[in-house]
Amino acid sequence: MSESCNSRHFSWLMKSCLPNPSDAKSLVPIHHHANPPATVTPISSLPDDLLLECLSRVPSSSIPSLTAVCRRWSRLLLSPYFLHLRRRLGLLRHSLFAISAVDSGLFAAVLQIQSEVPSWRVSLAVCNDGGQGSLSHARAAAIGPRVYVVSRNAVLRYDAWTGTVAVRSPMIFPRKKFAIAVVSGKIYVAGGGGGSEVTAAVEEYDPERNRWEVVTHAARKRYGCIGAAVDGVFYVIGGLKIGNETSVTSRGTAAHVYASSMDLFDVRSRQWLRSRSVPGGGCVVAACAAVEHVYVLSSHAVELSFWRFYARRGGGGGFGEWTRLKSPPLPAQVRLDGTVRFSCVGVEDKVAVVQVVGCIDDLLRRSGRSERGLRESLVLLYDTVDGEWRRAADLPEMITRAACACVEW
Repeated sequence: MSESCNSRHFSWLMKSCLPNPSDAKSLVPIHHHANPPATVTPISSLPDDLLLECLSRVPSSSIPSLTAVCRRWSRLLLSPYFLHLRRRLGLLRHSLFAISAVDSGLFAAVLQIQSEVPSWRVSLAVCNDGGQGSLSHARAAAIGPRVYVVSRNAVLRYDAWTGTVAVRSPMIFPRKKFAIAVVSGKIYVAGGGGGSEVTAAVEEYDPERNRWEVVTHAARKRYGCIGAAVDGVFYVIGGLKIGNETSVTSRGTAAHVYASSMDLFDVRSRQWLRSRSVPGGGCVVAACAAVEHVYVLSSHAVELSFWRFYARRGGGGGFGEWTRLKSPPLPAQVRLDGTVRFSCVGVEDKVAVVQVVGCIDDLLRRSGRSERGLRESLVLLYDTVDGEWRRAADLPEMITRAACACVEW
């Protein structure tokens, strides 16, 4: 890739800026003077801000070819300013992405939830950098069109625009089953397995510098927790307690408290806020953020409950209020165990609950039930406006143990 731009690569861009010589209406009479004509300024000499204004208006289908023009254009297209301009122009869309790792790279499945008939589109992104590492127990977090697949000892960045995969710096402390969320363009992780010191450390990832650093330590060491973020607060939700207790009773009580509570970390002030408990107890199995709320799916032995936590601070008040919502349409009186796992993703005004591991039919069979049709890869959508659930297209067969995220692209 060249450092400078070649005019042959963007003749289509110049056509929108210069008049058509064959169109008489577009031509302005030219008055000749004794002075020599002005020198034509090539587009490559435009400053970054003006060039970004031009590039931000191209259709999404043209972005992959733009990144190949030169290094300068590629750098501008990766900048947060490009994303901000497209957002201001209303050219971005939100989609549900499910990422599954294979030996050669990643399977990426995208679901346009707002479509009249949503269907999955799958592509294979090959990792050419090497060093993919193990992606078991991976979590996904999206910053604009880029999905960061974070696992115990590896981080991959998938670009939804170009369909490419790049290897990024791994976490400082290898861990699994941790909480992850994005706040102000940076990724935060907390909890997980890997030792007491690892579990307590909260790491921050800066995608521009490709660097991780520890920003604080959590008082509660959680394993198997879930992350969400609203209004600058990183929520570390559910999970089990890691650490020694003096008695069996205290261990059981602590595990229950951790599984039905969440810790709040204010990223800007670097302070921990007061922890909150999920009403009704139970064990949090999935959670996400959507429309200024944190949505929590809890398991109560033989049933599921669905809750909404108002997470917008200041203003009209109401911060911290819980509301019980309509439960997802799953068979009643089925005991969910560790063989079935859900992922929860907020996509604009929808909440998607994706069954990423296990088969509910197997649970029904073990309990002597005859219902069928709820196998693995189930996808349910909750409308936060009308409060109703509907079933969406199941995950494609090749997407297994998926890491899910909402992508703005």
